[in-house]
Amino acid sequence: MSLHTSLKVGGPADLFAIPEDVEDLKVLLSWLGEQNIPWLPIGRGYNLLVRDKGIRGAIISLERFNRISSVGGLVIKAEAGAENLAVVRFAQKTGLGGIGFISGIPGTIGGAIKMNAGAYGEGILERTDQLTLLRGGNIYDFRIEDLDYGYRHLKLQDGDIILAAQFKLDEREAHQTEEEIRKDSELRRSKHNVGYPSAGSFFKNPDGKVAWRLIDAAGMRGARVGGAQASEVHSNFLVNTGEASTQDFLDLAERIINAVFATSGVTLEEEVRIVGEI
Repeated sequence: MSLHTSLKVGGPADLFAIPEDVEDLKVLLSWLGEQNIPWLPIGRGYNLLVRDKGIRGAIISLERFNRISSVGGLVIKAEAGAENLAVVRFAQKTGLGGIGFISGIPGTIGGAIKMNAGAYGEGILERTDQLTLLRGGNIYDFRIEDLDYGYRHLKLQDGDIILAAQFKLDEREAHQTEEEIRKDSELRRSKHNVGYPSAGSFFKNPDGKVAWRLIDAAGMRGARVGGAQASEVHSNFLVNTGEASTQDFLDLAERIINAVFATSGVTLEEEVRIVGEI
């Protein structure tokens, strides 16, 4: 899985499948169920940390679920595998905007929805009108207000697969969206250009606090275990400086959590999703 994750670590999965469309996905899930093989859907492997022993079961990549379309009015629809920036650009071409804050977040809409990705005090689910889920072999549409979500959180049932999302946007001139993208890009280059593979922010911001400030106050900026390091550029970005293992990241994260708790009494929680065989 080191070939399929932004952190460039992780052991092998037993199977790696890339379905073409929903019907292909249903056939795959049916077969996996008949064979009693567990499965895990992913997008482009951002925000994902796979343990060194890998994954017993199948990885289902939704990378080909990448279509974006106009629903009409102020609404567009994006499939789970569509790149975040591509969705912002599509909206821009149709004279719509309001989700420029995800333009610099690497990854796909499915992952952004799953973790309610956001920046500058905004989350993508606040702009989401409807979610399309595959649940128990059937396709369902859910209004966002009928789901449980919050900061970096969306509660779904076990086995749910996000297929697509509809976003209700605002009328916006293309040059306004372009300026949002430019400002976001410049800000991320200045603050997030860590120079090594990463998964973005490794820890969630605790209520009313900022994770990187807590990490700095605990003296953990630049801390290192093996090939994993708390970046000197942005200490909440844990980076792979070369030849890191997943265990290096897990050990470093534990050190940071312990140091932050000792200095502030705050327990950091990982934002990255940690999966795989222990």
